[in-house]
Amino acid sequence: MKEQVSDDARVFYEDLTAYEYLAEDAFTDRESGFHALWYRPAYTRLSVGWLEAGKPYRTGPVPPAFTEKLRAVQRIQWMNQCLGVHVCDLCPPAAAPEGNGEVRIPGPPGIAYAAPFLITHYITEHGYQPPRVFLDAVLSVDLAAWGAARWPEVPFPWVPDDAERMEE
Repeated sequence: MKEQVSDDARVFYEDLTAYEYLAEDAFTDRESGFHALWYRPAYTRLSVGWLEAGKPYRTGPVPPAFTEKLRAVQRIQWMNQCLGVHVCDLCPPAAAPEGNGEVRIPGPPGIAYAAPFLITHYITEHGYQPPRVFLDAVLSVDLAAWGAARWPEVPFPWVPDDAERMEE
């Protein structure tokens, strides 16, 4: 499913299918940018919002509170930051925003939703409507607890104790 084009990683997954882009999950410390931890997830990752031009996707309204909460999560969680970028290929090339990284949202026990960082752009600019289970999961995130997390804690509840850590 992964196609490499220039510096832009093109990835498409149907909503709620198995996420397979990266085998490990990696968090970067948002304050230093140099600390990181990574691990092979014990939970199942389901894809949400991995859009690509020419592939159909569901459209429709989302609650404004959802979009604001998702943006807040993205400000505090730095997940799978990569060297390359993904450019929105739904936009005209001159106006296409770039994204780098992902978001993890815990779902029911053993499930995490894996979304690209551009998901808020897809929602606000292209009318993408994520699955209801994802909307509910984002709305359930405890922003106060996630925002208070400081390295070596990260804003995601299922990081194993044996996660590898890179310190400065």
